[in-house]
Amino acid sequence: MAVSAASEAKLREAMARLLAGEPLHTDGALTKENLAREAKVSHATVHRAEDILAEWDAKVARPVLRTPGEVARDETIAELRRQLRETKGQVTEVHGKLDALATVAANLYHENIALKKKLGSSRRLASIPVQK
Repeated sequence: MAVSAASEAKLREAMARLLAGEPLHTDGALTKENLAREAKVSHATVHRAEDILAEWDAKVARPVLRTPGEVARDETIAELRRQLRETKGQVTEVHGKLDALATVAANLYHENIALKKKLGSSRRLASIPVQK
């Protein structure tokens, strides 16, 4: 069954826009549903336009569900997530080192206090002048 000349023209223009990656009314995914939406015709009209469907099937072997922009965005997100994982690992490592250093500092402080008590308050420490 054929479609009107106006519908055929709309479908051809919509197909050209979708294949060029310049959609006006859809997300750009190469699907028959988007072809109908882009042309602003019904889904049934697309399926009645057998010549256009054959041309569509020849140009689009399998539907591409993501546009090049979406692919680039997803790759960027994946890279940023990888960087975030690495950074979180580095932060965890630094926190571990910081905890270890805090423990050492606390032990040294307590040892210092214990040594001062052992020496007693009557005993004074003399400072040695530094020679220049």
